[in-house]
Amino acid sequence: METRTAPTIDKRFIYLIAAILLAVYLPALVDLVSDWATDSNYSHGFLVPIISAYLIWRKRKELAAIEISPSKAGLAIIIAGLILFILGNGASEYFTVRISLVVTIFGLALYFFGGPMIKRTWFELLFLVFMIPIPYVIYFSATFPMQLLASKVTVAVLNLIGMPVVRQGNIIHLPEHSLEVAEACSGMRSLVSLLALGAIYAYLTQKRFSAKAILFLSTIPIAVLGNVFRVFITALIVYTTELNITEEPIHSIMGATVFVIAFIFLLIFGAILRKVFK
Repeated sequence: METRTAPTIDKRFIYLIAAILLAVYLPALVDLVSDWATDSNYSHGFLVPIISAYLIWRKRKELAAIEISPSKAGLAIIIAGLILFILGNGASEYFTVRISLVVTIFGLALYFFGGPMIKRTWFELLFLVFMIPIPYVIYFSATFPMQLLASKVTVAVLNLIGMPVVRQGNIIHLPEHSLEVAEACSGMRSLVSLLALGAIYAYLTQKRFSAKAILFLSTIPIAVLGNVFRVFITALIVYTTELNITEEPIHSIMGATVFVIAFIFLLIFGAILRKVFK
């Protein structure tokens, strides 16, 4: 009777592939780290690969028990990633180049380790997408509508409680002051960070995939509502007190409230989903 042994992979070959991948993507990685360091919207990027690596490490015993079964389907994904890399470099489109890195890593993992391994690590690999800044054209096209939304809802609520306020675009005119819902107050910063946090929270706390997806997608309206609450509270403070909200540490504290409030709502909604999707 013939026995078959599970395929093994020479670690030296894996190290060689990793070294080649690092050399090819080094310029893109340097620019990416620079964005993390200089753009406060994406400072969480430093944590993303660390979190991804930790989530894989905590499964190390489970993964070690999975039989390695290399899949040729991974080769197609690798080729797709390399095509994105070439096109991105040719068009000087940094987002495409950076996305190609995640696609290529996913393809390499599938090619060398197989479907069963990917089934257990797909989230950790795709989570790397959150370390990549979204294209500025998308960022700025979404920023102004969010500014208008925050100002419109705030004025509607203030009028509802009897405060005489008028809105002009993204500027809220109070009786003695005017409050501008600036780009930094649009909520995009908190949304970008909360999406990454919401993905982790949904993955770790929900059992069913449908519950994970619902909780993750709920991050968007929760972040928007949190920012509206921040603008509303800011308008109340300006109207009822003499505090200068543009001074530190008041401005930073007000900005942090968006994230804190949104995360509290995320925790509450997550708890509800755990009871609904048992």
